[in-house]
Amino acid sequence: MPWSLDLVPLPPCALLGGPPLSGLLWTVLLLFLWYCYRVGSDPPSHSGMLKSGSGRSSFSRSSSRSPVDPRHSAPKASAAITMETVEEEEGTESYLTPVLSHAPFPTEAAAESRKLYRALQEYAKRYSWAGMGRIHKGLRNQARINDRPSIQKPHLFYLPDVPSIPFFPRDAHRHDIEVLEASYPIILAEFQAMYQRGIDTKLGWSYQGPKGQTVFPLYNAGVCVASNCRACPCTYRTLLSLRTFISSNSLGSAGFWLLGPGATLGGAYGPTNTRLRFHLGLQTPAQCELVVGGEPQCWSEGHCLLVDDSFLHTISHNGGAEDGPRVIFSVDLWHPNVAAAERQALDYIFAPEQ
Repeated sequence: MPWSLDLVPLPPCALLGGPPLSGLLWTVLLLFLWYCYRVGSDPPSHSGMLKSGSGRSSFSRSSSRSPVDPRHSAPKASAAITMETVEEEEGTESYLTPVLSHAPFPTEAAAESRKLYRALQEYAKRYSWAGMGRIHKGLRNQARINDRPSIQKPHLFYLPDVPSIPFFPRDAHRHDIEVLEASYPIILAEFQAMYQRGIDTKLGWSYQGPKGQTVFPLYNAGVCVASNCRACPCTYRTLLSLRTFISSNSLGSAGFWLLGPGATLGGAYGPTNTRLRFHLGLQTPAQCELVVGGEPQCWSEGHCLLVDDSFLHTISHNGGAEDGPRVIFSVDLWHPNVAAAERQALDYIFAPEQ
């Protein structure tokens, strides 16, 4: 049976001067008028900007914040490096700054920090800003880290909110520690074979720091030293079997470190807190000592120490000539609290210079 709107008994619409309208048409008309009212009452917004006040994203409210210098809270028309983002609330900064801020990069930042920041922007354009909050915050705050008096002060890059202690327990990298300790006999044998040939720069050795310290690198700042690795094939294969070895960026190195009798390495800071330095004792005279963050430790042959060298540290060999050099096999491993996405980004930002 066909239906007709004429069957619906509605009064005529006097205002419109036309025939009666069905209930459905009245509903559509009221909704349209309500929509026009809302559109007309909303304030204009800029493209890509989030509204402040009650309209601010709930993400920015829940993010961790730290105080920033009010001199940098307002954007300036300058050549400073900026990002396609939105202003944070005045006097605050959060991990979402890469996607919620127009704040310029700190003007007091060193040239190296600016270079790293540009590399982070390039990485984000290729991949994503997801998981980059801590790295972004660390690059922005590096100048303040370098200026503050602290027992932990990495001079190149500090990743915020990474739990840090001078010496880490074995459980932090149990697999890699067990692999290296199990390989101690063969690593020691290959070192002794090289040492007997003599210490010479023509044979792959290099001098670092004060007199009395020499290094036979297998990886130097993320670059494989092929000739040295061929001289120690078993050690090289052991190195590649590690799960957390930093082999793709300039923060990672591996090799044999010698310290002669009477030598002392004064207080220094490592470049970053995103790594732990693994020491496998090969030849460790009793008069040798390592002090990290005010905590002293001694090496033991065939056993490992996990050191966060971003803390102030000193090394001394107080033995005599008859004791010979102190020898360790050193490997840089990722800090266990650096996420996989952050490791990938750091590999890109700190790509080794070939």
